[in-house]
Parts: sequence; C-alpha cells; structure tokens
Amino acid sequence: MMQPTVTRRFSLVRNLALCTVAAAALATGSVPALPAFAPSVAHAENYDRGYADLVARVMPSVVSVQVEGSAKGAVPASGQMDEQQRRFFERFFGQPFPQPEQRPQGKMEGLGSGFVIDPSGYIVTNAHVVGGADKIEVVFQDGDRLPAELVGIDPKTDLAVIKVESKEKLTALAWSDSDKVRVGDKVVAVGNPFGLGSTVTAGIVSATGREIGSGPYDDFIQVDAPINRGNSGGPTFDLDGNVIGVNSMIFSPSGGSVGIGFAISSNLAKSVTAELIENGSVERGWIGVGIQQMDEDLKSSFGLEDRSGALVSQVTPDGPAAKAGLRAGDVILSFDGHPIERLTQLTRAVADTDPGDAADVKIWRDGKEQTVSLEVGQMPVDQQVAQAETAAPAEQPRLGLALAPLTDEARQELGVPANVEGALVRDVMGGSPAEEKGIAQGDVIVSVGSEQVDGPQKVIDAVRGAAEDGASSVRLLVARGDAQRWVAVPFAAS
Repeated sequence: MMQPTVTRRFSLVRNLALCTVAAAALATGSVPALPAFAPSVAHAENYDRGYADLVARVMPSVVSVQVEGSAKGAVPASGQMDEQQRRFFERFFGQPFPQPEQRPQGKMEGLGSGFVIDPSGYIVTNAHVVGGADKIEVVFQDGDRLPAELVGIDPKTDLAVIKVESKEKLTALAWSDSDKVRVGDKVVAVGNPFGLGSTVTAGIVSATGREIGSGPYDDFIQVDAPINRGNSGGPTFDLDGNVIGVNSMIFSPSGGSVGIGFAISSNLAKSVTAELIENGSVERGWIGVGIQQMDEDLKSSFGLEDRSGALVSQVTPDGPAAKAGLRAGDVILSFDGHPIERLTQLTRAVADTDPGDAADVKIWRDGKEQTVSLEVGQMPVDQQVAQAETAAPAEQPRLGLALAPLTDEARQELGVPANVEGALVRDVMGGSPAEEKGIAQGDVIVSVGSEQVDGPQKVIDAVRGAAEDGASSVRLLVARGDAQRWVAVPFAAS
C-alpha cells in the first residue's frame, strides 16, 4: 500500500529484523562470546568486506511463517497501522496520516518471519502474525515445510511462540543483552519480505529504549536497516550473530522501508517468551491505577520542577492501590526501590512483580514524600498494570471554559461512570489554554487541585481561589468517559 503507514503486522513493520548490533563489540575492542552454534568469532575488520560468514551461520535458524485463518470482522488491513499508532505518529513526525483501511470478513492469509530459539522446535514470532490463525506453517531456509502449533501469545508486547516437531535437532539462536546495545552499533536484519524468501539488510542502531505509544511495555530498538513486508517477527542481530531484538514495526510514508524500524528489545522478548513456553501466557503484577506523564506545568503545580514521576489520574476501586490508600493526584516517585522517571518504568516494574508480593511505593503528596506499602495483585484479563493516559499538549494563557451541570442524560450519553461527580465542559474557547491542554466539549471536571467539585460553581470558586492565592495555573482532574487525567492549565494573561 502506498500510504503513510506504521505497520504492526505480518510483513512490513517488523522487518527490522536482523540488524546486527556488532558495533558494540567493535567499539569496546572486545567481542562477546558467541552462542553455541557459532563456530568462530570474526574480527571486526572482516566486516569491511561483508557479512557473508555471519549470515551463513544465522540463516538456517530464520524461518518464514505462513498463516491462514478467518477474519471475524473488519480489522485494519495488513500493512496498516491501527488508530492509536496513527495518532501517535502524527504527533511524533508532525504530518497527517490516513485513516486505517479495513479488511472485510472472510479468509485471512498472512506472511511473517520468525526464528528458532530452542533446538526442540520453539520459534519466536510476532503476536500479530499468528494471532487468530487457524493454520500455521513454517518454511525453513532449505525449503523444508513443517506445521506449527501456537504455544502462547502476548498481545501486550506483540510476541508469540510457536512450535514445530522436527526429526532433526534444529539450529537455535542465542539472545544478546539489549541493555548493552549502543546507538551507532552495526546491525543485520534477516527476514522474508514480500514472500521472496530470506533477505538480508544491514544498518546501524539509531536509538534505544524507544517508547512509541504502542503499549504499556514499550522497549524498542530503532534501526535504519531497510525493512519491508514479511519481516515481522524476524530477528535483529549483532555482529556476533546474537539476537538483540524482534522486528516489530516500521514508519513508512510510502508503504516501504524509509530507514525507521523498531525491534522489541531482546531482554524483554527473552523474559516474555520464556514465560509463554512455560505457562502459555504471561502473568503480570497489577496495582490498579491510571497514570500519566507530567508536563512542566503539572510539575510546577506539584512543586516537583526538578523531579519526575508518574502522576496517578485514577484509582481502581477495591484494587491494590486503593486498598493501600493511594489516590488521584499522588505522584509515584519509586516502586519497590525502582526510581520512576517514565511511565513505562512503572508499568514494567509492576508487571515484573509477582502477584501476592509486597512492594513499597514512594509517593509525593501535599508537598512531601510518603511511603505506602501495598500487596501487588494479579492483572485481570484485558487490563493494564497501570494504564498510561497520554498528557495533552502544553502551554498557552487563558482558561477558556464554559461549564454546565452534569445531568443524568449527559452522564449516560458520554459514558461517565455513576460514581463520578463534577462539572460538564459545555464549550471550549478556540485558542485558549484549556483547548491547548486537550480539554474538550463533553469532558467532566472532577476536581480542582485537591478539592473535589460537584458542579460549575464549585469549579469557579476553586479556580478563583487559586488565582487569588497567586498561582500561575490551576490543576484540573478531567474525566473523559471512564478515563481520567490531570491537566495543569495556565491562567489568562489578560
């Protein structure tokens, strides 16, 4: 498809595949130990002439994954980003993207890549490649075809494990330590673009630790090795033939590779796939909070100009956080000893904690630090550890809000939960600070600062009081449907 696309699918996106992170070893002057399948270690200068020896070693472990199934409803067509990805990349790259096309009901066929991680036949690929498949077939480099069964799938990280039964012991790849990957390291990608069979591309690591808004556990390695349709689920290699990432998605204005691809980091993939093999699913810890990143105005309103954390926007009733006394407006500074500067640091720390374990949570409340102990629960199906709400864009003077009472009719129409009280946003002035902060008609203002409100007059009084106290902005807890987030809105300059 010749449309701007960020692809999370069988082919295009995850071709990011075999980019070998070789440069890390070369830069330090030391070469990491090779996995058991690699007969020797090549010196850095040998790669000036090509990667043929490296490719010859890893190619037998990289496979094509072909699937058939039934599309049980209209879904984004293969090669198309979903709506969440579209909105994110419009913000990230500053250009419009088309609405995702829809694939009609009927037969579904897909093509992706994968790689062997265990000689007994376990193969890693993407969840979006095999999810919903009725039939999975794996094609090896030598042309051998074997049927495969789904072992486990984790949509939250877009990882899946399938298994084949082979009469011969398969050649497996080894995981590398993605924490040691550095920007500028050389990488090699291998996959099956457009169904053409194994194809190799090379490039460098452009960035590490990328969080692109695709899920609560984002940890992507960005590479510039050309990626195309069919590489999804394939491996990204370092120059020692170890896997540093699993191809996941690309940014593509034309439908083909433009040198911006993303691979799921090997450390995340290794832990998830190990649990899928053992249990068939991933069990994650859960505390039951909605969180959001703070902009500079919010930090200032909490007196946290020089510190970071995850702002709690809502707390699930009767969840672990609620039972421990956490509430909306708390800022989580650390979880079980892990400092929190980005939202994904909290979601990962919670997810990695076993349900039933106790954890100390350091929070910022009412201008001072406190420590709260809680017992981590098990994440319910289809919920997130700590749901991240994206903070709205920042700045501009003036509030610019018109408010009305929240009636039962409005509550029902807008999907506002019965336990939420507040003032309904009837209109937002164009160009106002409220509009710039993402507040929209139909939102509900639940509280102003720490003061809960039950109607327009309470909001007016609380805002006026904050202004009279010399504040430069006012902090609002805003509900939209069943989600809540904090917004710091500057006062008018005029």
